[in-house]
Amino acid sequence: MEFTVAVAGASGYAGGEILRLLLAHPGARIGALTAGANAGTALGELQPQLVPLADRVLEATTPDVLAGHDVVFLALPHGASAPVAAALPSDVLVVDCGADHRLVDGAAWAEYYDTPYAGWWPYGLPELLRADGSRGRDALVGARRVAVPGCYPTAVSLALAPGFAAGVLEPDVVVVAASGTSGAGKAAKTHLLGSEVMGSMSPYGVGGVHRHTPEMEQNLTLAAGEPVRVSFTPTLAPMSRGILATCTARLRSNVGGAAGGQAGPGARVDPAAVRAVWEQAYADEPFVRLLPEGRWPRTADTVGANTALLQVAVDHRAGRVVVVAAIDNLTKGTAGGALQSANLALGLPETTGLTSVGVAP
Repeated sequence: MEFTVAVAGASGYAGGEILRLLLAHPGARIGALTAGANAGTALGELQPQLVPLADRVLEATTPDVLAGHDVVFLALPHGASAPVAAALPSDVLVVDCGADHRLVDGAAWAEYYDTPYAGWWPYGLPELLRADGSRGRDALVGARRVAVPGCYPTAVSLALAPGFAAGVLEPDVVVVAASGTSGAGKAAKTHLLGSEVMGSMSPYGVGGVHRHTPEMEQNLTLAAGEPVRVSFTPTLAPMSRGILATCTARLRSNVGGAAGGQAGPGARVDPAAVRAVWEQAYADEPFVRLLPEGRWPRTADTVGANTALLQVAVDHRAGRVVVVAAIDNLTKGTAGGALQSANLALGLPETTGLTSVGVAP
């Protein structure tokens, strides 16, 4: 199946990664490439790695330029996608990599964002488990509007959803996650200069104010069938790509042979019974892998791949499950998830044009 595709925001990191993946997709015919301030510039000046598209000139991001394609990827800042999408025909598949259509709750949007709430679209995380046993992909087949998850919520949701869907976790989550600098976008910022980042890690968005927090809670609540609260602390790591998320939640009582019938501090829980929950959840998923026992996820192993690597452990002393997840924030965390969802919407095998093989060293 062939389809024509336009990419808005082609000069940024997410747009560039979408194009890298589309160049390997056998059905994609790349049409209009657009940008904001960079309109009129040859793509090769801004994305020199995209050699086959180097001579393409970026056009202004307008509905007229984007219309007429089968698929439109929007790699735009939050608040910018909604008006563009609203002006596109309903039969065009629009895949929004921004935040505009991720949240079901308009009040949650208003608390974290400063633009009008634009409504909710089918959520582009195919592997997301729900309390009723279904998965996110069920809502994507045939969709014509798709909201791509944020990069942090992708890692955290894949890490913990199996435990909530299986009823083994209490709905109180703590996450500390490190991200590479590309997660902040391509615009020049002093705190992202090499001399500021090299040899240093720093927290940001501390105290429940990061905009991905309500998205994580939304996803895990869907998996649990009851409200889940997330305490989220993001950190900036001296690397260009990648997310490493350490996610913990308390075990419910009577889980996996807890000593004395409780899975609280000091109780002994059968780690194999806990691990089996994640093994069963992801046994048939092409892009989510639970690593063999004793091996821990590394961001380096996900670079350029549409994979999420996980490991699960039980902290007996604290009575908690610890799940560590690694993804490439630009691939599985953005562009890869977008293309995987687009494949489903178009009726194609969801793995088309995507790889689970990373780049090393």
